[in-house]
Parts: sequence; C-alpha cells; structure tokens
Amino acid sequence: MGKNLIYVIFAICLLMAGIVIAIIMAEPVAGSGGVAHPEISGMQVGGDGQARLVHIGNLAFMFHTLLLLLIVCLSILGVSERYRSKDFILYMSGTALLSLFCLWMMWSGHQQFMETGTTGYFMGFPIATAWQMYGTWISAIPLIIIYSVGFRKYIFTEQDEKDFNELLDDQKKKLEQ
Repeated sequence: MGKNLIYVIFAICLLMAGIVIAIIMAEPVAGSGGVAHPEISGMQVGGDGQARLVHIGNLAFMFHTLLLLLIVCLSILGVSERYRSKDFILYMSGTALLSLFCLWMMWSGHQQFMETGTTGYFMGFPIATAWQMYGTWISAIPLIIIYSVGFRKYIFTEQDEKDFNELLDDQKKKLEQ
C-alpha cells in the first residue's frame, strides 16, 4: 500500500494543480472582485454570486474535495506501513466520508440559496455558513481522536519506544568508548 499511497497523493496533487490552472484560465466575470456599495463609499459588495461561480464553481468544489482527500492521505502516510491495519484504514475512510459529507452540505446549501434566494439559519448563521463553521471543525475531530487514542497503536508503540531507547543506549556506549 505504501507505493500506491504515494501515487494516489501524487495524482491528487496533479489534479489540484490542473484545477488551479483551469481556474486561472477561466473567463473572468465582471465584478467578480466586488463592486462599489451603492450607499457606503469605500465599501464593496459581492455582486451576483451565480455569475461569479459560473466558470469556476464546480472547479472550486472539486479542488476542495481533493484537498480533503489529500489531508486524509497525508495523515495515512504519516503512519508506518506496518501499523496501517484494516481498522485504521476504515477509521481514516470514515473521516474522509464525514469531511466530504460536510463539504457537500455546505456546497449544496449555498447552491440552494443561490437558486432560491432564501435560507434557513442554524446557531446564528445561514445553513451553508453553519456547515462551514461547524461542520469543517467537527469533521476534523476524528483525525484528532484517531491520533490521540491510537497514538500507542498506530504512531509510537511500546516496541518502538523500546527500540528507540536501545538505540540511544547503544549510541551512548559508542560515545563513551
């Protein structure tokens, strides 16, 4: 799985680079950087949201999706191959799915607002923004839990610590001679 994971990470990075290039080359939209506020000088308003996303909206969504997958893949890469058990891969897959679910809810909520002009609110924010604020953070919690709870199982086992201490002792003895 080690080499395959590297290839997956490389492919994700290539796709992300391609998407960035496509976004840069996309046809510009008038007023995409904002337009002058009609009443308050020096302030900008966003303009037409659908027009701003017409050429790059789906590309931005794909980029975000790939970014979330890259985070999970790099987290897996940080664990030694010998500790990448089926359970570990299952936990990481669940983390990826939760992150992608929150992304989809944020994206679809924003698209629904763009189409209808109305939105519900959750804890003080429009629905799409609430998914961004709360869902993004909540979807990162499983990575923290896997790292914290699984530290001795996946990151630095008792045997790793013993081997490391033996290595230090050997080095210390060599220096003393």
